[in-house]
Amino acid sequence: MSYHFSKVLSLSFDEAVARVTEKLKEQGFGVLTEIDVQATMKKKLDVEMPKYLILGACNPSFAYQALQLEDKIGTMLPCNVIVQQKPEGVEVSAIDPVASMQAISNPNLASVATQVRDQLKAVIDSL
Repeated sequence: MSYHFSKVLSLSFDEAVARVTEKLKEQGFGVLTEIDVQATMKKKLDVEMPKYLILGACNPSFAYQALQLEDKIGTMLPCNVIVQQKPEGVEVSAIDPVASMQAISNPNLASVATQVRDQLKAVIDSL
């Protein structure tokens, strides 16, 4: 089982970020955080790397449901979506929550994880 869904787009990096943010919103997700990995690596390690942005996406309804089932689930929230520059285009990848939730011994999370996976997959598929 893969731990992510990915799609390569023929857009500029900024256009891809705007598009994925819009598609996340359509599925009920907001972007809580943005981590510019490229800038962080340059600042902290003085290394060059292609553009790489981590979007911390959250669907409050699903997050609340998951927190009610497992109070430590916050260690795995929000759902990360990455946007990275590749030679062939801009790749957008989202975590598969079903794969990541297998590490938790709480079968009640499976339903929530499946719903979140379906919505994140719909985001990637719609790009």
